Amino acid sequence: MIRDARVLQPQFIPDEVEHRNPEVNRLSDTLKPIMDGQPGETSLLVGPSGAGKTCIAKYTVERLRENVLDINTRYVNCWQDYTRFQVLYRILDCIDCTVDVHRRSTPKDELLDRLREYDGPQFVVVLDEVDQLEDKSVLYDLYRMQRISMILIANREQELFSQLDDRLTSRLQTCVRISFDKYPLDELVSILQARARWGLSEGAIGKQELALIADAAAGDARIAISVLRNAARLADQDGRAEITADVVHEAVPEGRDEVRQKTVEQLNPHQRALYDILRDEGELDPGELYDRYAERVDDPKTKRTVRNYLSKMDHYRLVVADGKNRARTYRAR
Repeated sequence: MIRDARVLQPQFIPDEVEHRNPEVNRLSDTLKPIMDGQPGETSLLVGPSGAGKTCIAKYTVERLRENVLDINTRYVNCWQDYTRFQVLYRILDCIDCTVDVHRRSTPKDELLDRLREYDGPQFVVVLDEVDQLEDKSVLYDLYRMQRISMILIANREQELFSQLDDRLTSRLQTCVRISFDKYPLDELVSILQARARWGLSEGAIGKQELALIADAAAGDARIAISVLRNAARLADQDGRAEITADVVHEAVPEGRDEVRQKTVEQLNPHQRALYDILRDEGELDPGELYDRYAERVDDPKTKRTVRNYLSKMDHYRLVVADGKNRARTYRAR
């Protein structure tokens, strides 16, 4: 049944994207100056998880690489590389400037100096989940470099800008904003049809079953693809020739749990501590949660930073925030 398992992986970038042409065209316009050897405009892709932001950023950069002979690109997932040092290291590693860098002893300023000395071709840096950065001053550093163009990806613009200082806010206010909405059911079905056509044997799944998957995913393409992948695996293991509705229903919880678990694994240590406390102790108000958190970690973050962490985790459906202001409580989902 499974002809090409790569197509069913979340990181797969198709040769053609579905239902995001306006967003692709707008992002492409921000990068057009690079074709003439000039830096592109800074762009900010905002929208809910599973709306295609990462896919469109990677797809558009790949199309640019097909048309520009000399160009460097680097994708950085700020869930995993959330410190200033990690971001600078990841970018420098793309141009082979990290051979003698020691993660514990090399000063961050030395990495920045090396990047400032870069005199190669235009460089596109995609910073995904940019609001996860602990030290957002690295955005100011990159913004000032003439050969670097940034594509920033975040869920909510307001939450991102609330974490920036005035200097950085004034710079990024002029960036090109590209908004993404959740996929409606028919568009998500179309995306799944394409994945099934590329990755599964002909007739392996019908449109009605794809609609069941799309409905369960509620506009989130990550969940939809995860459910399709699990359904294909279950059917394949049972020796079935097609994915039936009962297989889809069995695959839905596994698909959702798979996405949730991958998100949990990407949490930074402070977010993971908050998640574990809520999972172990149940519902807590902000004060109780912060006290437990401060006892558990070394060098706890400020209450404002913890609120931002919890907001991010709420967006990714890892925690539930009930009530407002003093009546607010948090619990693990």
